[in-house]
Formats: sequence, structure tokens, C-alpha cells
Amino acid sequence: MHIAFLTSEYPHPKVSHAAGIATSIKNLAVALVDKGEQVTIFVYHQNEDTIIDDQGVTIHLIKKKKYKVFTWYFYRKQLQYYINKVVKSEAVDLIEAPDWTGITAFMKFNIPLVIRLHGSDAYFCKLDKRKQKFKNFLFEKMGLLKASAYIAPTTFAGEETAKIFGLNRKKIKTIHYGLQLTHFENQTPKVYEDKTILYIGTIIRKKGVLELAEIYNTILKTEPSAKLKLIGGDASDIKTGHRSTFALMQSIFSDQAKQNVEYLGKIPYSDVKAHIKKAHVCTFPSFAETLGMVTIESMALQKPVVNTSIGWAQELIDDGVNGFLVHPSDIETYSKTILRLFKDPDLSATIGRAARKKTELSFDINCIADKNITFYKSVLLDAKA
Repeated sequence: MHIAFLTSEYPHPKVSHAAGIATSIKNLAVALVDKGEQVTIFVYHQNEDTIIDDQGVTIHLIKKKKYKVFTWYFYRKQLQYYINKVVKSEAVDLIEAPDWTGITAFMKFNIPLVIRLHGSDAYFCKLDKRKQKFKNFLFEKMGLLKASAYIAPTTFAGEETAKIFGLNRKKIKTIHYGLQLTHFENQTPKVYEDKTILYIGTIIRKKGVLELAEIYNTILKTEPSAKLKLIGGDASDIKTGHRSTFALMQSIFSDQAKQNVEYLGKIPYSDVKAHIKKAHVCTFPSFAETLGMVTIESMALQKPVVNTSIGWAQELIDDGVNGFLVHPSDIETYSKTILRLFKDPDLSATIGRAARKKTELSFDINCIADKNITFYKSVLLDAKA
């Protein structure tokens, strides 16, 4: 098969943005190529028009363009024209796109379209209990209804999206994101910076970072030597209008916390693994995710993870077996869970080993790629029927 992906992000030096979705797409694309499939990536909203070959994957960067009126419409039609031209010349069989912003609204492809539910604006607004702009909802629904089928990274994400948009649940297949586990080996899991908590992700309210500030304050009352390390870009706060969520965290941190916290900002993805290995505990107290790549990356590196207890996380972690699940608003229990791991190195090691086994069973990209291939083939068969 020749599979194409439409995305606004992909991990490559020439691509302007890359986060967790980008990583999940690249992991899958490279694994598909390794299994003999042909893969083309269309990356929109870029600084230039160019074609790159990376690890056997063909990447088309498509320049961002503004029109005098209705850029949201005419840019989509430009993408449609370009993609359909490549589809015809390169014999592409199927294209996959994300649900976010309804990028495929107003587009018509000459091949089946699969939409992967990375998380629509409507999905995050629902979990965040925020009102969504009607235009955003309309575009996302239009894009979704054009698809032949859907892939959800967790059953929770699929069910919630189906409720929001009235999708046919029978067309939704749950296939987790995957990791190339040979790239996530930790030969010295017992070597780490004692009592160091690591958070990786955008510094934004929906990720539970304001609760994390309170959790850290509580931890320091019992364990004053505890460190908190934060990695990720700072974002404005949608609720208060403040331009920096980290500044809001600073307003919550105690004087002692301000001295012990280390905010590294955005760092190269290649450097993140080293920080995970150094951490004692990794924590992701998010209110809104579809899966969370950094969670399974931390688990693969044998780190005890304290995660949220909301929906999607229950499909990643078996509470008390290969990690811990606590609601982010339960500051006391969340703090006690991290302190328990600090005080019990054997428990930290046991949870870390079990976390690695969980990733081997559920998130190995080689197995995940096979599931995607089987699903793509079923969509193509249905299209021919």
C-alpha cells in the first residue's frame, strides 16, 4: 500500500513545529516503511514548499498562504489540489488526517480518508469545560463526516468524540500510539536524581500544571529537598487571559518551591530522554489528553509515573501495578503518592519494571503498525465493495 498522512507537525529540522502528535505519526510512518509500505507525509502551514526524504518517508512541506478573503477556505482547496495531484502521480491508496480544526472540511479526495482522533478542539473544550467557537465545531464536524473511518488512540477518546459529533461508533477502531522500544532502553534504572519530579508538556492550564504547583508545595512540607523539573513551551491562559501560564504557576509556588523548581522551557526532543532517565518520578496530572506520548515514553524508560485518573489514562496504566492514577484536583492524595515513591526505592523500581513490561505488551510500534495495516486494508476493501 501507499499511505499518506496530512499533518501540521512532524519531527524534522525543516518543519516549524513538532509535539506529541508529530512523534506518534513519525513512529508509525517509519514502522510502516520498515514493513514494506510506502509512506508520504503532507505537512501544511510551513515556511517553504519543498520535498524531503527522511528514513524512507517522503515529506512534502506545503507553505502557509494567506488570501485576501476566506483564507480558511482557499488554503484548504489549495491543499486539496496539491494532494490530489500527488495521489494521482504517486498512486496513493489512502490518506489519514487529524480531527483538530477540521482541516479536511471543504476538501474532497479521490481516495478513502481515515481521520485519527488525536483530539479535536471540541473534545478538549468538553474535557476543559470551555465553550467552543461554533465555526470550529462546524469545521471539525464537516471534516469528520467526510471520513470513511476513524482511528482513536484510546477507547475513551473515541467514545467521547462519537458523543460530541454523533459519529457511527462501528467505524471507530481503537489503536494506541506506539514506540520504537529499542530507542527507549534504560540500562541503569536505579541511577537517577533522588526525589526529582519531572513534568513534560506544554505549560498550560488543561495539563494540570496549576494543580502541580499546589502538589509540589505540599510535597515540600514533608520532603524539603524535593526538586521539580518542567520541560515544555509556555502558553497563554485561556481563563484569565494571562500571557504566561508559568507566571501563574509562580504565583502559586511557595518561596521554597520557587527556589527548587527548574523550568527548562522547550528543549530538543533528542534531549528529553536523558531528563526522563534522571528523574525519580514522572508526573502528568492532565485534565485533557487523548493518550499522552510522554507517559508511555516514561514508562518504557522504567520510570514510576503518577498520572491523572481520567478516562484515557486508565487504558495506559493499571493503578498500583505499573504506575499510579490520581485525579489532579486531589492534591493531598497526589502528593502522598509521589512521597510514597520517594520513600520506597524498591517500590519505585518495581513499578518501573512493570511499566516497561506494559509498554512491551501494549505499545510496541511493530505490533501497532501491523494493526494499522490491517485496518487500512479493511477500509480499502470496504471502499471497493
